[in-house]
Amino acid sequence: MCASYGLGGGPHDLQLTFDLPPMHEPESRARIAAWAREQRFTARITGRIARNLNPLIHEGFGDRRVDLGWWWLHVDGAPARFSAFNARSDALATKWRGPLQRRAILPAHWYIERGRTFALPEDQLFGIAAIVTPVPQPAAPPLLSYALVTRAAIGPAAETHPRMPLILARETHDAWLDPGRRADAAFVADVVAASDAIAASAAAIDRPAIV
Repeated sequence: MCASYGLGGGPHDLQLTFDLPPMHEPESRARIAAWAREQRFTARITGRIARNLNPLIHEGFGDRRVDLGWWWLHVDGAPARFSAFNARSDALATKWRGPLQRRAILPAHWYIERGRTFALPEDQLFGIAAIVTPVPQPAAPPLLSYALVTRAAIGPAAETHPRMPLILARETHDAWLDPGRRADAAFVADVVAASDAIAASAAAIDRPAIV
């Protein structure tokens, strides 16, 4: 299960890129650049001690925007006591029905699975599907908590782990982010099917560990 991914940095020491709207807007660029400096380009699961937050794209407050979110879904205002950092695509319409109606995209250049780093050809920036639960805050906008969505691995990624992040085809970004679009099992299945080509192109970009 994916427990780390990154935006910039990585084995190829990438520069930040901003071609997933609205990442290019000045406020979003500044927020992402500050996060990259503080977190060394790496998104990690938010914990009791490490209270890091990670960039996500969403439309939950109206216009599409970039905010920082807590990587572990909250239940009743607190981090879930069960594993809630990843959510299987085939369980979204059952186990995750509520959060499925509040969706986000996680911008990334790479992700790590079992110690291997995977990326798209030419280190393309991509968007990972996420589901969101807002957490009310006194006198402030809600804090966004999220789980990264995984799908059955295909292509080179399947040689390392049976699951991989659900890397969204760009033509599905608008539908995935649309807060007015009611999501069900058929919607998820269509999004997963549309992701097949881009998912199959993900490959390891580091050397395998010597055992």
